[in-house]
Formats: sequence, C-alpha cells, structure tokens
Amino acid sequence: MSLMEKMSALRGGGEAEQKKVDLHEKITDAIAPTLDVDLLRSPDQANRDRIIREKITEAALQITTQEGINLSKQQFESLVSDVLAGIVGFGPLERLLRDKEISEIMTKGAKCIFVEKKGKVVKSEVTFKDEAELRDIVERIMKPLGRVCDDQVPYQDARLPDGSRVNVVIPPLAIDGTALTIRKFSKNRLTHHDLIKFGAMTPEMAEFLRACVEVRLNIIVSGGTGSGKTTLLNVLSSFIPEDERTVTIEDAAELSFAQEHVIRLETRPADFEGKGAITIRDMVKNALRMRPDRIVIGECRGPEAFDMLQAMNTGHDGSMSTLHSNAPQDAIGRIETLVMMAGYDLPVKAIRKQISSAVNLIIQQSRLVDGSRKVTYITEVQGMEGESILMQDIFIFEQEGMGPDGKLIGKLKPTGLVPKFYERFKAEGVAIDQSIFHTPADGKK
Repeated sequence: MSLMEKMSALRGGGEAEQKKVDLHEKITDAIAPTLDVDLLRSPDQANRDRIIREKITEAALQITTQEGINLSKQQFESLVSDVLAGIVGFGPLERLLRDKEISEIMTKGAKCIFVEKKGKVVKSEVTFKDEAELRDIVERIMKPLGRVCDDQVPYQDARLPDGSRVNVVIPPLAIDGTALTIRKFSKNRLTHHDLIKFGAMTPEMAEFLRACVEVRLNIIVSGGTGSGKTTLLNVLSSFIPEDERTVTIEDAAELSFAQEHVIRLETRPADFEGKGAITIRDMVKNALRMRPDRIVIGECRGPEAFDMLQAMNTGHDGSMSTLHSNAPQDAIGRIETLVMMAGYDLPVKAIRKQISSAVNLIIQQSRLVDGSRKVTYITEVQGMEGESILMQDIFIFEQEGMGPDGKLIGKLKPTGLVPKFYERFKAEGVAIDQSIFHTPADGKK
C-alpha cells in the first residue's frame, strides 16, 4: 500500500494517523543532527529553507525506499513540504495557510480544527500530533513579537509575518485544549473595484466614499466579528492622498496601506509581572505629537475612543477607526459607553456633542446569513437636536428574500437623501454628481 493510501485510510482512524506521524518523525529525526542553531536562526530564510529542504528530500528518499513506499512526484513534494513546515514553519497549519479559499482557521485542541471556506465553517482533516505540538506552534508565533502565552498570560493576541491576525487561549481557560484562531491576511490587497465585483458595494457607493475620504471626513466603520471591517478600512485608505502623513495604531498590525508616508504603530502587552504595557490610548496620545495629517485606529474597544474623538475635533480631520456594532445607531451608543470608560465624569449630552461634532460618517459592514459581506448602511451624522444625535441613511442594503441556492436576494441603493456636507465637496473641488443620491444602484428609477 502506498503512503497516500495509508494516509487516506488513516484519516478516518487513529492507527493510520499515527503511521503518518511516525513517518514525519523518522524523517525529522534523520536530519536533526545536521541542523545546527546557526542554520535555523539564519536571517536569509530563503537560503535556510533551500538547505533544509535538500536535507529532507534526501532523508525522505532513503526512508521511503527502505520501507517500500511508492509516491508520485506530487505526493513526495507534499511530504517534503509538510516536514519542512514542521521544522521552520507553522507545522500542520502551513497547509491551511497556503489554501487561498480558507479565510479563517480555528482550533479546538490538537485534534479538532475548523476552517472558514467561502463564508462557511467546515471541519478540516488536518490535525496536530498532540497538544504539545500545537503549543510549540503557538510559541513560534509569539516569540518573534516578544510575546508569551503561558500560565501567567493564558490568552494573547498576535500576528503572523504576513499580517494575519492571531488569538490564542490555552488551558485551563480553554477547557477542550488550546483555542487558536487565525484570521488570514489577504496576500492581494483588495481595492474598491474588488468590493464592487463581490457585490459588497455599488460603483456609486465607492465614488461617494472616495469623495468623503478626499475631503477629510471622519469615518467610523462599524460591524460585527468577521464582517470585513479591516478590509473595508484598507480600501478606504487607498483614497488618502499620497502627500498626507498617516499614523496607524493597532493592537496587532493588520492594516496595509499603499502610501509610502504611513507610520505604523503597534501596542505592547504587559509582561508576566503586569508591567510595561503600551495601550492604544497611550499610542493615540503620542501620535498627536507626531505631526499626523490623519490618525487611523485599527479598532476602538476601550477608553481610547475618548482620545480618538479629541483628535478628530482638534485638527486631525480625515481620521478613521473601526468599531464592533450591529447598526449605525448602535455604534453611537457604543462610542458613548467607551468614552465613559475613560473615567471622565462627563454628562451624556456633552459626550454626544463630542461625538456629533467629531464623527461625520458611519459605514456599517455586515456579514449576512449566506456568508456574504456587504456595506449595508452608509449613514451621515448630522449633529445634535436637543439631547439626541441626528442621523440619516445615504445608502442602504434592502433585503428582498432568499434564493433557492441559499443566497440572499437584495439591492444596494441610495435613499434619495443628499448629505448635509455635500456642499463641502464643491467647496474643496471634489467632483461628485448629485444624481448618485437619487438613482437606484440598478439604474432603474
């Protein structure tokens, strides 16, 4: 029986999985004496990987020949790549990270991995050998960032070298084994043209958002977990003029701007003694001294919301951030709550006045029941009336039903209302046709 046949049979049974693991271990053990520390730590990763791959190939040929295992060229290359990943990469995760259809990876211990493929969550055949191997991969992810995840710090945020977002929770907090969640970073930077092609927005919406960024409106991207807020923020950033200085602030650096004059800042967690933490709030305060034209906060989730509003209200127009919320109106309430966390004894009316004068636009990004992601609201913040903040929807997604294929049927369209800041477009010489606010996205009156 060939190795792949053995592996295939083993996927459904523990004995087969163990044989697969044994083969990998034999190859790894065979080359271990030839892997010195200098080679493994070499800054020239391409040359390091080439040398180690050659050693693996030689050992794999010898072992498979001795054991009478017949492999095709493709099967053999897959075997070598898997062993290489176990030595210098992220082990079994490498296969999932290379799969372009997978957008998220989620472990429930070593033997249970789920992935999100095309908007749907399915169980993967890939597994770790045991909990120790999974924890070893977690350590490889954390070490280059100077972070740890251990008994003292049992949960942690991090990122992969390509920018993919990582969260880890280890036992005993994670009862069923280490819970590792990876939100993969797209290798190809998406543009507004891509979002139009995916049906996430219309050309009219994209044109409107381009104008809003160019005239330096302050924008909040609101949405739930996995709705695509960071992707949309990256797309909005592409409209920022090249001659402006932008400072980005994130817990784990994910934003990828095309402009050259972008200063990227990343927070630092506390050490095992609970000291040395640098928070987003610390970074926002410092960013004000860095002569930014715009400040972009990856996500507001705490008292830094107060400092963000202060920045927006004190000469840093065109600033942007994301926020966890299910609707534009909820986003206002969420900002109120976060500002209260800053510890200032401000009346609600004063907070709302700060919000209404700072935030110009809320973009609601949603992940719908069919797995698709769309901009469901573009809402203007108009100001205060009494103690309430006035808002009006400029574009909306109108759901019409569900198709036989399980896909939502709906329409992205303007509401017919012209934003109060429309005159600002003309005053700053940004061309935008007023008809986009009156013509439905499908071109029908």
